[in-house]
Amino acid sequence: MPRIRYLLHSHIIRRLVLFFMIKFDIITIFPNIFDSYLKESLISRAQKKKLIKINAHNLRRWTTDRHKTVDDRPFGGGLGMVLKIEPIYKSVQFLKLKVKSQKSKVKVILFTPRGEKFTQKIAYKLSKSEQIIFICGRYEGVDERVAKNIADMQLSIGDYDLMGGELPAMVVIESIARLVPGVLGKEDLLKERITKSGGFIEYAQYTRPEVFKVGKKSWRAPKVLLSGDHKKIEEWKKKHMKVIE
Repeated sequence: MPRIRYLLHSHIIRRLVLFFMIKFDIITIFPNIFDSYLKESLISRAQKKKLIKINAHNLRRWTTDRHKTVDDRPFGGGLGMVLKIEPIYKSVQFLKLKVKSQKSKVKVILFTPRGEKFTQKIAYKLSKSEQIIFICGRYEGVDERVAKNIADMQLSIGDYDLMGGELPAMVVIESIARLVPGVLGKEDLLKERITKSGGFIEYAQYTRPEVFKVGKKSWRAPKVLLSGDHKKIEEWKKKHMKVIE
């Protein structure tokens, strides 16, 4: 009986893990940018398995004028245009209202070069969310009142400027999605690779052929990995691993 109870308990936990789904909502003026990305590889499979849900929303949907205006000239002068606060506020409020419970873990993220640098630890923390709303800036940026009053976090994926927040959104979605049990296919992979602090362990990897010849040169895979000695293999892995924090 204890063995049966254990198996049933494990089965129920596994089912509950599989039913946990993160919802990603992307606010952008170029929603078609995401079309090919969302329809390929593991991201596509994860959506079909209902492990994650991703929707790209056109910001112009929340405008009221005939021209669907989302930007305007900056106060104080300057080149370029700035995304207006009104449609962004309306879009975020609308997407938040679609959440079933007020207690749901919702995060609103604005992408900006002035934001906190995105790391593996941040990805791990965000993977515990139920809904993540991304605000993708364009042109000369977004009205600063969005950063101060609407966004929960401001993120940057590196010390460089891009044309908009769409590529950062893809990067962050992929980093978080691969931490969702079942997305990579093998749940044990996460247990093996995630550190207690939320970092991710990467190893140097080799596969067939054992010897690859380029002219007179021979590039060999390490003999220890072919030895079958599990203790030595683990020691080799520890020596050649890197913790992505």
